[in-house]
Amino acid sequence: MSSGFDLQVWMQPHLARVEQALSDWVDASAPAGLGQAMRYAVLDGGKRLRPLLVLAAAQAVGAGHSQAALRAACAIELIHAYSLVHDDMPCMDNDVLRRGKPTVHVQFGEAPALLAGDALQTLAFELLTPQDGSVPAEVQARCAGLLARASGYWGMAGGQAIDLASVGRQLTEDQLRQMHRLKTGALLLCSVQLGAACGPAVSVQVEDPLIRFGQTLGLAFQVVDDILDVTADSATLGKTAGKDAAADKPTYVSLMGLEAAQRLADALASQALQALEETGLNDTSLQPLRALAAMVVQRQH
Repeated sequence: MSSGFDLQVWMQPHLARVEQALSDWVDASAPAGLGQAMRYAVLDGGKRLRPLLVLAAAQAVGAGHSQAALRAACAIELIHAYSLVHDDMPCMDNDVLRRGKPTVHVQFGEAPALLAGDALQTLAFELLTPQDGSVPAEVQARCAGLLARASGYWGMAGGQAIDLASVGRQLTEDQLRQMHRLKTGALLLCSVQLGAACGPAVSVQVEDPLIRFGQTLGLAFQVVDDILDVTADSATLGKTAGKDAAADKPTYVSLMGLEAAQRLADALASQALQALEETGLNDTSLQPLRALAAMVVQRQH
């Protein structure tokens, strides 16, 4: 990361834009208390890593302040939020704590939680496809296609299916990597792709290393997540610590041990940074992506 760049200073206005937009677009007036459950799931919590990656990638290709980038940033956060609502439900992970507060199904009931997740998912695609001319049709189509694939059976949903089918099983490193490439990595990669899709068309010479960056960062995120599940407490994480081991789920720590997992996370971070260098993009424009990659590996929750 280049000296002199302050990630917190960069993040502050971007986070403010995202929070305000999410608050504006997730409507409290949805019927029968649905809006309250949706807002509870989305607002006042979370690292907002995915929206920040969208905005950082958009900046890298010259589209950092566009309406398309803001909408894409909020859309992918809505998909992430819906996935957490469903993931926490009794039929899946049966978790009671998320972002330091009771999970949505605990707070509102299982049926309202299911509907809130469904509504957040569809709202994401509504945000990507405004009818007011603010986002060109070709950008809308690119972004909707990227997000649909990343969140569907070739992405997050497929990875979750593998995860549920793998409880109590010993996976190889390749199998574990594939599961997390889909379950966690697909949305993180998509964040980078969405940001790039909001600007002028980029060349293959830029797009390919950006994809490698997103893929490697997504895997690094999951390795660190597995490490923190072992080393951090619930208060720090804002969710139940040790739940993977308690549920007998395969993780990088259970597969290779804590120290090897930490070495892997560091190696992946280095690979991600190398991929950024290979884009050939302006060094200054890449600073936010570099800093976010470092944050992923160094985070404590």
